[in-house]
Amino acid sequence: MEDPSLERHFKGHRDAVTSVDFSLNKKQLASGSMDSCLMIWSMRPQMRAYRFVGHKDAVMCVQFSPSGHLVASGSRDKTVRLWVPSVKGESTVFKAHTATVRSVHFSSDGQSLVTASDDKTIKVWTVHRQKFLFSLSQHINWVRCAKFSPDGRLIVSASDDKTVKLWDKTSRECIHSFCEHGGFVNHVEFHPSGTCIAAAGTDNTVKVWDVRMNRLLQHYQVHSAVVNSLSFHPSGNYLVTASNDSTLKILDLLEGRLLYTLHGHQGPATCVAFSRTGDSFASGGSDEQVMVWKTNFDAADYGDVLKTQKSGTSVDGTHHNLQSEMECGVHLKKTKTQDPGRNHQQQEEETIANTLEHIVGQLDVLTQTVSILEQRLTLTEDKLKECLENQQKIIQNKVN
Repeated sequence: MEDPSLERHFKGHRDAVTSVDFSLNKKQLASGSMDSCLMIWSMRPQMRAYRFVGHKDAVMCVQFSPSGHLVASGSRDKTVRLWVPSVKGESTVFKAHTATVRSVHFSSDGQSLVTASDDKTIKVWTVHRQKFLFSLSQHINWVRCAKFSPDGRLIVSASDDKTVKLWDKTSRECIHSFCEHGGFVNHVEFHPSGTCIAAAGTDNTVKVWDVRMNRLLQHYQVHSAVVNSLSFHPSGNYLVTASNDSTLKILDLLEGRLLYTLHGHQGPATCVAFSRTGDSFASGGSDEQVMVWKTNFDAADYGDVLKTQKSGTSVDGTHHNLQSEMECGVHLKKTKTQDPGRNHQQQEEETIANTLEHIVGQLDVLTQTVSILEQRLTLTEDKLKECLENQQKIIQNKVN
């Protein structure tokens, strides 16, 4: 059990960093900033960062698509953009909301996008056609954050009306409101199992609720100022938080206690996110810095937990609670060593999954390219039309 350590820090933003997210393979890290730019940092040494310019105002949120081939961003300029994270940095625009867009989140299959805004609405879009599907509007103040559940059936949202709301994506109904926050709710996140949510508030607290029984499970008062952001470790056993008290804190959810306090940022720590594998996490601050931390703690165990958790989900998609998930983890580890055939089958499944992931990724890029081409065609058509109209005017002038 080692302490988390600062691995790298990136300087390039010219104002506070608002959001950070790792790509699937951890080769890239995206960050958004009040400087209206989106940066894509390469995790390989000596590789240059990309600076994407397109938003007309502060970038409030960024997220990689599950395949890592697209990045979504939301801005104070009221738009959402989808970027291809390569040298060209081309993007398409969703005219999304009538006010600042605070949050963007892809569903785990990469097909849908949910956005949250100061216009008090949550909107759901299809990624490939970039078509608006529907709005959820029961919040009575700015919506700071909206996320899909891991299975995509639910959406959770957090608002300045001091509530966290749970929505059914199919019926588009609000199925529950959690009202226990003493302040605005800045950030909300689903546990990897989909059975609970964690929310960060301006009342300096972090709360964890069970979404099946709608009851408060844990309540942490570890920060001395507003909590801006949080992220679950992929194993589901830890939570990292970022606060205006300039610290990051790591909570052990099984023990229900504070594990680490990390001092790195000068001034408020605004955002934090674990990588998809959990061996790193990134943080951003109003000091314009992006920091990458090596997780280190419990490194030997959580690889196994991740594997067992995948096998620990029953066929119908139901999950056990935190405690029994861990117990079943131990049980599964034993059975695994006795059955080499299963291991081979798992490897094959992983290979197929990786191939599918790659195909989906390629599709992502293709649809994005098609959409950019369509935009260019429209521009060309408009230009042609203009030329023809001008020609006609010239001919008419000559005749007259």
